Amino acid sequence: MNNSLSLNSAVMKLLLAIICLSGISCEKIVDIDLNSSDPHIVIEGLISDNVAAKSTVKLSQTVNFAESNTFPPISGAKITLIDNVGNTDTLAEFTPGTYQGSKMQGVPGRTYMLTVAVSGKTYIATSTIPSPVNIDSLKVALMTFGRNSAKVVNVYFQDPPNQKNYYRFVEYHNSVLVKNIFIYDDRIQDGNQIMTTLFDKEDTLRTGDHADVYLQCVDKGAYDYFRTMRLATGAGSSQAASPANPVSNFSNGALGYFSAYSERFRGITIP
Repeated sequence: MNNSLSLNSAVMKLLLAIICLSGISCEKIVDIDLNSSDPHIVIEGLISDNVAAKSTVKLSQTVNFAESNTFPPISGAKITLIDNVGNTDTLAEFTPGTYQGSKMQGVPGRTYMLTVAVSGKTYIATSTIPSPVNIDSLKVALMTFGRNSAKVVNVYFQDPPNQKNYYRFVEYHNSVLVKNIFIYDDRIQDGNQIMTTLFDKEDTLRTGDHADVYLQCVDKGAYDYFRTMRLATGAGSSQAASPANPVSNFSNGALGYFSAYSERFRGITIP
């Protein structure tokens, strides 16, 4: 390993140690008065082992609850990725508020640190890519709720034994993203063959439609963000819990999440 690589690795380890000691990388709920508050930064960061996908970060700014739900993008940030073997990448602004990397590919087992510097503040998050899990099959079933029924996709996969696994499912109907939050963890089915149902009452499937399903293996920090986001918004459930901001794995009061994940895909045409 050359001197530059060793230095980057040492810097990574030092930053990780500082974050762990200070506690700022641990998940935490950031309490904000949505009706009257100063703007807060929202960071959505992604890197995966999908060779066709680039590392991407979206930056935006919160608005008061009574205002439009359109969060204005944040430009001019300096964003870097570094992994635990010393590779680095600087993300370039692709469109206003959207930044993409060009050099770093996600590798299962590696830990990634995302640093966002903007407006005199620095925000840091870390995430580790879990080993991938394949989708064994997709099957269509008829779900009945009340007097109504709808076709849904059931996802079948084998959970690896003797390890904690957290899953997120991303579904597209006819190339349009389904906005529900689909997550699962193996706390009661470790090592089992698992079936989970992807159902969105606002976006039901019909004969001839096409559904694409992405199974993402995420770490606990990302899983907890999506879990608490689902509780806060009611996405994926019939009711929302008491309003609260989802937990974030970013330091310095930023909202949002950084997820390093592995991903596998299958598609199905609805009979």
